[in-house]
Amino acid sequence: MSNNKLVYIASPYAGDVEQNVRFAKAACRYAIEQGATPIAVHLLYPQLLDDGIHAEREVGLQMGLRVLEACDELWVCGMHISKGMEAEIFAAGQMGIPVRRLPNISLEVPEQNYAMVMGC
Repeated sequence: MSNNKLVYIASPYAGDVEQNVRFAKAACRYAIEQGATPIAVHLLYPQLLDDGIHAEREVGLQMGLRVLEACDELWVCGMHISKGMEAEIFAAGQMGIPVRRLPNISLEVPEQNYAMVMGC
């Protein structure tokens, strides 16, 4: 797996957070199945920062853009493009990072203990 691409997963977070988190996980799972290494900062940073506090949301968005710089591609997942995703798409264009649109990812995520699968 050393030759796989590091891909930044962009999908909605705000709104129906529970559904959007499931969708982001499905997008990450899809990336893994395609042989890529996914990064979904919106699955991490809301655990550390409060998305409802404007200043903390901005910090999270800026940190996400910093992570994007290290990625080989940006994968835009789903039919809805949020304002945060628009900023990520714009930034990827400015950085010369290819953008791939994936509007039709299934929400089916198998229930697995990933720590056991990964051998942790």
